Amino acid sequence: MTVAPPTLALPASPLQRAAPVLFVLLWSTGFIGAKLGLPYAGPMTFLAVRFLAVAALTLPLALLAGARWPRPLLMLHVAIVGLLMQFTYLGGVFIGISRGVPAGISALIVGLQPILTAALAGLVLGETIRPRQWLGLALGLAGVALVVVNPALFDRDRLDAAGITIVAMIGITIGTLYQKRFCTGADLRAAIVIQNAVAGLAMAPFALAFEPATITWSPRFIFAIAWLAIVLSVGASMLLLYLIRHGAASRVSSLFYLTPAVTAVMAYLLFGESLSPLALVGMALAAAGVWAVNSGARV
Repeated sequence: MTVAPPTLALPASPLQRAAPVLFVLLWSTGFIGAKLGLPYAGPMTFLAVRFLAVAALTLPLALLAGARWPRPLLMLHVAIVGLLMQFTYLGGVFIGISRGVPAGISALIVGLQPILTAALAGLVLGETIRPRQWLGLALGLAGVALVVVNPALFDRDRLDAAGITIVAMIGITIGTLYQKRFCTGADLRAAIVIQNAVAGLAMAPFALAFEPATITWSPRFIFAIAWLAIVLSVGASMLLLYLIRHGAASRVSSLFYLTPAVTAVMAYLLFGESLSPLALVGMALAAAGVWAVNSGARV
């Protein structure tokens, strides 16, 4: 007997309607935060502090809120997602940026994630991707490319660093699918604690082995670590898990198409990086792609 995949309706509640927009805005600040903080600490040191700070902040909150802690097998699945979506993804992004990959190029590489997710979602999760959605994914990819066109991607000295960022993209792709497949029953409040604790404990030995154990506690670094630990790691990560739980994996991943455009705008406002007319066209294409993927298509 063949069971048809469930039909997913568009978000109806105010939170579900606002969550995608808020997620894109928060998620885009990750690249800005990395640019602010990395001059003052190694990428793995930066992330180890960030992960452990998030775990320390969210543990008492989860306990006070009465979070349901997963049983051993589910806890293992949650921990694996933490290694994929925190340790691998953020580690790859931060190391790549620290080795010379511009924030926009990093956003572009990670922006390729929806193509891989859409292709794998059909095989792994049994989601049906309609032609209109494939068109939207293609438009989004084209838009992302136009937004962050930069010859630095083709600099031979930065190819290895770009490869590390590709590993980050693969990590969050697999993490998105794994979360959808194995962790839908986990309490999000407990999941944030577990995932950051696991990622921090995994990252700390690498930081101690490969980086100087020094941090320059400048106002910029303190702001960056506070923003990334509290607003991004807690707020945006909770939103991402919430979106994965309430929507098809291919729809959720399509939101990443907007990240390079929003990052480019933030970089312009904060650092004076200019936007070319081609980039503006790319932002329009990316928005059209997201609309095509999410506009009432059933999966």
